[in-house]
Amino acid sequence: MRQIRHPGRASVQRLQAVPATTRQLELELPPGRSLLEAVQFALAPFCAQSAVLSLQGGAFFPFAYALPALSKTPEHAVYFSDRLDADEPVQLEFACVTYGQRDGQPWLHCHAAWMQRDGARRCGHVLPEHALVCEPVKASVWLIEGAQFQVQPDTETHFSLFKPEPAGTGSTRLSAPTAWAVRLAPNIDVCTALEAICRQHGITDAVIHGGVGSTVGAVFEDGRVVEPFVTEVLIRSGRVQSGSDGEPVAQIDVSLVDYCGGVHRGRLMHGANPVLVTFELLLVAAAAS
Repeated sequence: MRQIRHPGRASVQRLQAVPATTRQLELELPPGRSLLEAVQFALAPFCAQSAVLSLQGGAFFPFAYALPALSKTPEHAVYFSDRLDADEPVQLEFACVTYGQRDGQPWLHCHAAWMQRDGARRCGHVLPEHALVCEPVKASVWLIEGAQFQVQPDTETHFSLFKPEPAGTGSTRLSAPTAWAVRLAPNIDVCTALEAICRQHGITDAVIHGGVGSTVGAVFEDGRVVEPFVTEVLIRSGRVQSGSDGEPVAQIDVSLVDYCGGVHRGRLMHGANPVLVTFELLLVAAAAS
């Protein structure tokens, strides 16, 4: 399994899984607002501090985004491209969003797959203040209670990243959880990390919601390999279930773009896909999903 060396000191805690409860909603993001404003407006009636969302359909214009890139300085091991702007409306295929707080204000992290009018498929990191909804977007939302995603400085990667932490009163944190707000650190395999969380908490069947992150290239179950090692990834669907031996088994289908601009889609091979910078998601017990 490939590895990435970041310039900072690695934290001891490689898996963060904060117990939570969740409530699922189906909403629509109306035209006329940026992605950040549209999500904030849609979630305002629920007083939500954190959530994960899956977006489908609709269109954006103007639409600004970035691709993964090599770093130009030793301050970071990898980085982002300069801002890119679509020259015409883009049709959203699918997107994953982590919604939380940054410096006391709403913020979000979004990776998306979309189609240009010429039929070309693209994928990347959406700049949430510079992507305007121009056709209604369907949003499946999982509100998070008892945990929240907060942007925090990360000593290992030198980025500021969403990380989960407990939220609410002590009684809320002690109630029986049905979900776990998760962040995975670099160089741990995505599948085995989620299996370890399920094993630790006695979860026999869980659904992955959201899913925004990056991997060191990619290896798919069908044998395809993404050699360029800097990627941006979104989880299209994922589940962790007990196998025939009773041990948890993760099946995770993703879309990703590599730093050369290649767009890929497939199911991650077990034990072969380490996190590059970070991975955020919500793991929900199947009965509660």
